[in-house]
Amino acid sequence: MENVLGKVTCFITRKKDNKQELLLIQHPNAGVQIPAGTVEIDEDFYQAAIREAMEETGLKEFVSSKSLGKQEQNLEGKYIIFDKAKIYSRPDTSSFQWAEIRRGITVLHERSQEEFVQISYKEGDKFPEPNYITYQITGWTKKSKLASFVTREFFHLQSYSLLDEWEIETDNQKFNLFWSPLDNLPQIVSSQSEWLDYLLNEINN
Repeated sequence: MENVLGKVTCFITRKKDNKQELLLIQHPNAGVQIPAGTVEIDEDFYQAAIREAMEETGLKEFVSSKSLGKQEQNLEGKYIIFDKAKIYSRPDTSSFQWAEIRRGITVLHERSQEEFVQISYKEGDKFPEPNYITYQITGWTKKSKLASFVTREFFHLQSYSLLDEWEIETDNQKFNLFWSPLDNLPQIVSSQSEWLDYLLNEINN
């Protein structure tokens, strides 16, 4: 049976001066993003949405929450790490094991050999059009540690936050959070901008 990884996207809104505003994240090198993350093992989508929203924004409570629907994706030419994956130098668990990649990270498929898959994780100096690859891991892992199907559930969370802009530190990086009017949003990274239809359909209806 193929592994299916769960993901969540959190549209966090507030009303200010009779305008709907959306909370966004300015990533230090990967553009403006919407809070999102991975469902942990033995966690449901709602729990994951609340946890990710708190972890990625620093907000402690939300006045309401609502599921807006799901999106299913069959990955081609890549995988997502389903369970923390040890990376080996050869398709053999007795070979040198020199790295681990955590659950939820997208990796490229290089080749397969029996129960093993050679994968690559590449990080550019910026996103989405890097000048060069600044960090890379390539090696072998067990196919059982990978998922090729993703189910993403979208949630609308509402906040009464009075802060207009703030900074949090997570994953050893600093992120700037800010509210933006829904009718005048900045450019959001292309892989996420299409998600906005889920929120706009709910608000407009």
